[in-house]
Amino acid sequence: MQINYPLDRTLIIGTRGSDLALWQANFVKDSLAAINITAELKIIKTQGDRILNLSFDKLEGKGFFTKELEEELLAGTIDLAVHSHKDLPTENPPGLIIAAVSERENPAELLLILKDCVDVHQKLSVKYGAIVGTSSNRRKAQLLAYRPDLEIEELRGNVPTRIEKLRDEKYDAIMIAKAGVSRLGLDLSDLHVEELTPNELIPAPAQGVMAIQIREADRELFEALQQLNHPNVAEELAVERKVLTLFGGGCHLPLGCYCRRENGQFQVFTSKADTGEDFPDRLYLETNSIDGLAEKVVEKFDKERKFPQSVFISRDISEQSYFRKALAKHQINIEARSLIRTVPVITKLDPYILKHVDWVFFSSKNAVEYFFQLEPYLPKDVKFGVMGAGSEEMLRRKGHFTDYTGVGIDSAEVAAEFAKLANGTTVLFPGAENSMRSIQQLLSPDTKIIDLPIYETVMEEDIELSTADVLVFTSPSNVDAYFTENLLDPYQKVIAIGKSTGKKFDEMGVKYILPFSPDEVGLAEAVFGL
Repeated sequence: MQINYPLDRTLIIGTRGSDLALWQANFVKDSLAAINITAELKIIKTQGDRILNLSFDKLEGKGFFTKELEEELLAGTIDLAVHSHKDLPTENPPGLIIAAVSERENPAELLLILKDCVDVHQKLSVKYGAIVGTSSNRRKAQLLAYRPDLEIEELRGNVPTRIEKLRDEKYDAIMIAKAGVSRLGLDLSDLHVEELTPNELIPAPAQGVMAIQIREADRELFEALQQLNHPNVAEELAVERKVLTLFGGGCHLPLGCYCRRENGQFQVFTSKADTGEDFPDRLYLETNSIDGLAEKVVEKFDKERKFPQSVFISRDISEQSYFRKALAKHQINIEARSLIRTVPVITKLDPYILKHVDWVFFSSKNAVEYFFQLEPYLPKDVKFGVMGAGSEEMLRRKGHFTDYTGVGIDSAEVAAEFAKLANGTTVLFPGAENSMRSIQQLLSPDTKIIDLPIYETVMEEDIELSTADVLVFTSPSNVDAYFTENLLDPYQKVIAIGKSTGKKFDEMGVKYILPFSPDEVGLAEAVFGL
């Protein structure tokens, strides 16, 4: 039920003068008007607006964008200040409080790329050796972990200014928060837009949230603002901001932290490096209790902690892979060998099968590889769906973007999302013989499903026991192959990629860890979290 608080004065909202700051302040002004509170804006220039020669990491979270607004609040010349929450120091000045936080805009990052600098074959779609603009060491460290060939250069200015610098070809690409672009409704149709989800590139603590700050003594206004407050968001931000505080809040660490609540569970994604040039450590934690959650996150980043000495993984890993580099940082040896091999089962495609296909969906990298070996002639407007970042990357190597990428390890959730796009169409599923058909089973009856077995898996013989501290199994077939002749030692820990792989261990009564995502980043997070 809406309760009106008709205060007997017009409130003064303090705000910076950028387009985004004014949008946010006007949003709050309109929200107050909806509960019969009149307000007007006062534009205040901050030190961060004047200093243009320092990177954002030296400004964000240290008060450079907020100090002058807070001083006017304390002086009584404004009644409330509207901030981008991530700009605020981790502690309020004495006498001030955060009275309300907004709903969270999507905290994803956007990589905006000049169209003549796009290369679909490369991860993130930007050409090899591209110049990418960002002043955030957090973004820099995570970007270079994915693409060490990129050149990162400083980028300052408000959101429209930064985009204009890209259009003026001062950069090949720039990275920017999706929240600002969405709020300003900017037209990016002349650019290629690559969206990185919060688990792909972990955002800054409190990214995408507005904070309304007032004087602590103004209880009447505090009560009125509770209609604008979102306690669920505040609860998640408390974890992120506590992590920032425990790491020494206010310093310019390349730190990303994102907390969300999914199906009653708190999920926390954290990325931390020492500098923008260092390879970041990443952690994923999931728990049903928020108590002590920030402390658990920070504890895992203790430099004195012990890591496993060795990790076995049941597939080949390249020297330049993300997983190998993440483990090498902590002197963890990798024993990488596949326990199965794959062989094609067909050598030629019937062109008629592809003639009326609307979607092609791949559940594995092998499916992508073997399908394109058949040199398919596809309809011009065909769309591609994939399960996981590994399949997406393989599809890029074949020269195609995905129209849908299933994230996470729950094939039922992926199927439900894909069904919203593909129900009622014709979908081709190239894959292994005797596949589990987990996506197909959840599509609607009016969807035409074409199963196309194109390869089969064959177990290797005489598989040797691994003495590694951690065993990573990448498929149910690899589990079957290993445990045909070998047993698990009591000290060994198991990581399973995907629920179908985990189900094998359920049947064996073996405890295991499921990474959040079935890719090399998810595996690195799982090992780091042990």
